[in-house]
Amino acid sequence: MTNPLLAEWSTPYNLPPHDRISDADFAPAFEVAMAEARAEIAAIADNPEPASFANTIEALELAGEKLDRLLGLFHSLAGTDSNDARQALQREFAPKLSAHSSEITMNPRLFARVEALWQDHDALGLNDEQMRVLMLTRRGFVRAGAQLQGAARQRLTDVKSRLAVLGTQFTQNLLADERDWVMELSEDDLAGLPDFFVASARAAGEERGADGPVVTLSRSLIVPFLQFSPDRALRREAYEAWASRGAGGGDTDNRGIAAEILKLRQERAELLGYRDFASYKLETQMAKTPERVRDLLMSVWRPARAAAEADAEKLEEMMHADGVNGRLEAWDWRYYAEKRRKAEHDLDEAALKPYFQLDRMIAAAFDCAGRLFGLEFAPLDVPLNHPDARAWEVTRNGRHMAVFIADYFARGSKRSGAWCSASRSQRKLGGEVRAVVHNVCNFAKPAKGQPALLSYDDARTLFHEFGHALHQILSDVTHPSISGTSVARDFVELPSQLFEHWLEVPEVLDKYATHVRTGAPMPRDMRDRLLAAATHDMGFQTVEYIASALVDLTLHEGAAPDDPMAKQTAVLDELGMPHAIRMRHATPHFAHVFAGDGYSSGYYSYMWSEVMDADAFEAFEEAGDPFDPETAERLERFILSAGGVDEAEALYTRFRGSLPGVEALLKGRGLVDAA
Repeated sequence: MTNPLLAEWSTPYNLPPHDRISDADFAPAFEVAMAEARAEIAAIADNPEPASFANTIEALELAGEKLDRLLGLFHSLAGTDSNDARQALQREFAPKLSAHSSEITMNPRLFARVEALWQDHDALGLNDEQMRVLMLTRRGFVRAGAQLQGAARQRLTDVKSRLAVLGTQFTQNLLADERDWVMELSEDDLAGLPDFFVASARAAGEERGADGPVVTLSRSLIVPFLQFSPDRALRREAYEAWASRGAGGGDTDNRGIAAEILKLRQERAELLGYRDFASYKLETQMAKTPERVRDLLMSVWRPARAAAEADAEKLEEMMHADGVNGRLEAWDWRYYAEKRRKAEHDLDEAALKPYFQLDRMIAAAFDCAGRLFGLEFAPLDVPLNHPDARAWEVTRNGRHMAVFIADYFARGSKRSGAWCSASRSQRKLGGEVRAVVHNVCNFAKPAKGQPALLSYDDARTLFHEFGHALHQILSDVTHPSISGTSVARDFVELPSQLFEHWLEVPEVLDKYATHVRTGAPMPRDMRDRLLAAATHDMGFQTVEYIASALVDLTLHEGAAPDDPMAKQTAVLDELGMPHAIRMRHATPHFAHVFAGDGYSSGYYSYMWSEVMDADAFEAFEEAGDPFDPETAERLERFILSAGGVDEAEALYTRFRGSLPGVEALLKGRGLVDAA
């Protein structure tokens, strides 16, 4: 029978036929698709005709389409519903894909064609987008080692292959630690815990085959446990398990892997003529240099640390008043911060959560997208990768814009965190293609038949990832290599973080934050208190984030450390890290940085983009309407639809008139007084 992965998909919107695909189909399909892609590249490189933009650059843009389709599907499955077979395939594919990439970028005949076009680009009559794609293609070849000769060429290929293997291993080790740890709770342990948590813990226990409720390392379970459990010993046990992922010894320990990754990245940078990996990585970002990144982070660190230290004193006083002596510890912070929020803002997570139903928050995100950009969302009944996944067709004025797929619930087979990806990107080259976009989250799954309730932080995550999705859905470029989120890493978080602001718009909360049982809107005074508490505990949140960003940056600056954990400790000591706060992501579970090199030297990107997102939302506030049509049209035209057609600075300046300073960020985080 024909392998369904290689056949043409006669499915709605050309979606994968999940009901006909098995794991056994991937390996043979991969070999066929790889061979076809290799033949397509050879045909471009060996074309006897002189190089032209069409027969070289455009041909490269479309080469390997079957392989791209296959990998888009496979990576989605492996990330959201891993199993032994898929993990084995990941380990098998990683070095082969790295070698395939090196075959392309190290092909001297192919690079000669690209270089010839670059050297003669003024005479080619290219439009601005074509010129941009030519520049990025040539730059990509150079940064991948196309100009290296002899042993250096082979060594770089070997280094990249080994990095691909290590990144896969790091990811699988982390998934194993997150999947295998569980803390069973007795009925007595449930005392003081809110009903929504108890229901989620029972559902998690049922999924894990336990006799009763459990805590897992899913953020949507462990964070509320740390917020509400009065049992300090249990909080400590749970927190230490969460904080020590990837560092427990044995086969899943990631510390040695992180050390080897850092050494190989440093060697890669030196082979390409850079002083260190941070300098190599940041060259193509908005920040450009490690020094500019450090300047931004330290300008926020100082007021954030001051605010966190002041908060720690108050939380420790509360702890002592409870009869607990000694210092405030990391497993105490969230518990007493939640108590303080209730005391100072009269806000209780248990009272808030019934107003944040998952389905209502999805509807809120869709409504905001409709009011801003005219988008409409209709549910689709199509086979998907998991029973929890859902799909919608996105249209505007009757025109098909994209397919949006969301998979919101945590499970042991899904990697932690939240992310957006596109298994198919928008393009016009070779015929109009619209995107297939995925949002993946790890919200606590409710008991069967019960509605899913989110924390306010969960709701922000949903809006954040949907902001990324809009960047893909609204993309309107010709070339796939610059489509959607194919922009500088420190610019890609702008649309996602900007969209979070619409969750804070009072009229959005009034309409969609409705009680799960009564359907009544959130009381006005509760809504106002929620918004007034937006910067509650912001010192803690900022410190744990910046500490991670500065450790990431420092690990990639200068010579790679022999012992990354010792380097991490030295960085935190030099910063004066508050005793009761730890990094958001310690090195052994820092998947942003070590699962691949997407955010390596780049975890700062969220804050770099936040400088812009605070300023960008001010454009709507200045217009006097969070849904101002003219401002929304500019946002779409210059940022959301533009992909990577120009440098990020130019795109943002066209939207806003100039680049912002850090002041709006400090104001938004409530750190102005601390500064």
